[in-house]
Amino acid sequence: MNPNTFPTKGNLILAKNSLALAKQGYELMDKKRNILIRELMDLIDKAKNIQTEIDGTFTNAYKALQKANIEMGIRNVEDLSSTIPEETSIEVKQRSIMGAEIPLVEFDISESNKPTYSFFNTRLSLDEATNRFKKVKELTLRLAMIENAAYRLATSINKTQKRANALKNITIPYYTGLTRDIQNALEEKEREEFTRLKVIKRRRDEE
Repeated sequence: MNPNTFPTKGNLILAKNSLALAKQGYELMDKKRNILIRELMDLIDKAKNIQTEIDGTFTNAYKALQKANIEMGIRNVEDLSSTIPEETSIEVKQRSIMGAEIPLVEFDISESNKPTYSFFNTRLSLDEATNRFKKVKELTLRLAMIENAAYRLATSINKTQKRANALKNITIPYYTGLTRDIQNALEEKEREEFTRLKVIKRRRDEE
């Protein structure tokens, strides 16, 4: 038998303290869950907007590329595409939302805006295609960051919900019942002691 369940005043204090901590923990978990849900819904809205923007930007970018291929020739455009350097400015950091670590992607847009090919023997359509695909890259990075963050927030919400449910359905009822049982047992002991003292006093008075 767990000695902490014995009906003593010390155990009653411990049970009440544990119950108070469990209730406080549940309130904190509930607040954390609500905050994370609001953050997740905000990210979902952002992801939808970016996805819509990406779809339109992709369509315009391919139209511009098709025009450049027609005006300059597919082979020439393909040769010029090899002048575009590999993206190396992307840096992934972390930020915390209520203990949930989510990614923060940073990259240098100014570097990608520098021309990588000569303007000689090129057409405006190539510039338009290049700029539109750069925009697609930027939007794709933002969308990847948001979707990853949303996934991590959803995972954190699930864990928080499980902890809150455990506190609400297991821990709090357990300590509520334990506090009640110890309290009732102590009150019963006090009544028995009071009755015993009355009997002793009556016998003394009779003597």
